[in-house]
Amino acid sequence: MRELRIRTLIGVFIIAGVLSWAGARLWNSVGTLPSVPLAAPIVLAVIAVVLLATALSIRARLKAQRERRPEAKGVDPLMAARAVVFGQASALVAALVAGMYGGTGVFLLESLDIPARRDQAIYAGFSVVAGLGVIAAAIFLERVCKLPEDDEHNGAGAAPTV
Repeated sequence: MRELRIRTLIGVFIIAGVLSWAGARLWNSVGTLPSVPLAAPIVLAVIAVVLLATALSIRARLKAQRERRPEAKGVDPLMAARAVVFGQASALVAALVAGMYGGTGVFLLESLDIPARRDQAIYAGFSVVAGLGVIAAAIFLERVCKLPEDDEHNGAGAAPTV
């Protein structure tokens, strides 16, 4: 499985932000602007919490397994792989959504004197922060589930943890 690249996430974020900003300008010229839902940052925050809880759970189970505790439950490799795929997919979608709301939020900064647009800008800002939280949790989950590298120079031949 390939590791998630930060450059890819940044690229998705920037492209989505620029397209969203341009779309918001175009849409505003028609006379209205689609709203940023209040649920957007909440849903992203919930996904970030789920990813973080999964990462902490797997990390604790791996630590107990390495320390050979009698009550240690092993980590199913397929479950760990699914968790990583979920994390990677969540990070890509969060980069896209955060970029989209970021671009809209930048457009809305021009009209903060209108209360409704100010609220939308705040929701967009929280969505970007929550999206960054999803990305951080996904990268942490990926690092927790990463297999140790085989060290051919030391002859260690480490067995996969996950």
